[in-house]
Amino acid sequence: MTMHLKAAAVNFKLTGEFMEAVSYGLGHINSTYLVRCRQVDGTVQKYILQCINQQVFREPEKVITNIVRVTQHLREKIITAGGDPLRETITLLPTHNGRFFHQTQDGKYWRMMLFIEGAAACQHAPSLDHTYAVGLAYGRFQQMLADFPVDQLHATIPDFHHTGKRLADFETAVVQDIAGRVQTVQTEIDFLFNRAAGVAILTDLQAAGELPLRITHNDTKCDNVLIDTQTGKGLCVIDLDTVMPGIALFDFADAVRSGTNSAAEDEPDLTKIYFDLAIFERLAHGFLDATRHFLTSLEIDYLVFASRLITYEQALRFLTDYLHGDIYYKIRHPQHNLDRCRTQIKLLSEMEAAADQMEAIITAYR
Repeated sequence: MTMHLKAAAVNFKLTGEFMEAVSYGLGHINSTYLVRCRQVDGTVQKYILQCINQQVFREPEKVITNIVRVTQHLREKIITAGGDPLRETITLLPTHNGRFFHQTQDGKYWRMMLFIEGAAACQHAPSLDHTYAVGLAYGRFQQMLADFPVDQLHATIPDFHHTGKRLADFETAVVQDIAGRVQTVQTEIDFLFNRAAGVAILTDLQAAGELPLRITHNDTKCDNVLIDTQTGKGLCVIDLDTVMPGIALFDFADAVRSGTNSAAEDEPDLTKIYFDLAIFERLAHGFLDATRHFLTSLEIDYLVFASRLITYEQALRFLTDYLHGDIYYKIRHPQHNLDRCRTQIKLLSEMEAAADQMEAIITAYR
């Protein structure tokens, strides 16, 4: 394995002598490895080497082009603000022929990044201060890209957060009932159909020009923010594969959906699932501290609605895959996608009950 990884790594402009490459991180999309190279002075330089999952990202060159353009823009902003661009955004390494990817003879795409020292990511925020740092980091990411021309990025996954089309896919799955599971999940189907009205509000507003098209991250989990281990502050937003034009509300909303759930996304015991309002408040506080001066009033008005909508959308996606026979998401047991759907439904129900409190929090920080 190491020889195979070395053959990919040495195509990039590494410094020092290749020592080893080992599997790294908990990501389930791309294959990720930590590379160590011994420097002349005896120190070790670390890099992140990744093989891009072409089942998910069918046009990897467009993905990499987006990352190159976004990080170049971020780097300029960070330097202007007196920051450290080698730590505050990811740095892609070029290959010896000047490209930012290496394609092997069997068609696989590899890329390499500098490893950022003195920083760590957590799957779940260990404190409310950490939660605030995550919200602020995603807000600053939006802030620094607010003047980036959206037409310079590719839509690498078209209609990624088009909830109306996700609903249409779900309706088709119910009608076709490919896996013969519809009768066993009628309660969940009814819950989702009963909330179908208004799912296209945000995309319709954007299409009408009332909501701006912005550069969005589209995977705003807690563990996609590196936290400085000394200061405790949000240092760098990572995992930029899904960066593309979109609606800024969805970045905030997905941070809320993934961050405010009291238990794992696939927790089968629904009594353990509740919506954590304190975490919502800290995410909102951090996000708005970085964005309130440039988000439009209408965008801020819809932050709570978007949080419910993205949770609804994810429930749709999990149940659609379950009805299709589990062809998209990896599963560990036959009920896995159904468990995931039910956690989203429980979380959405709790959000609906807390809607007034959520709106009051947004009003306090807007």
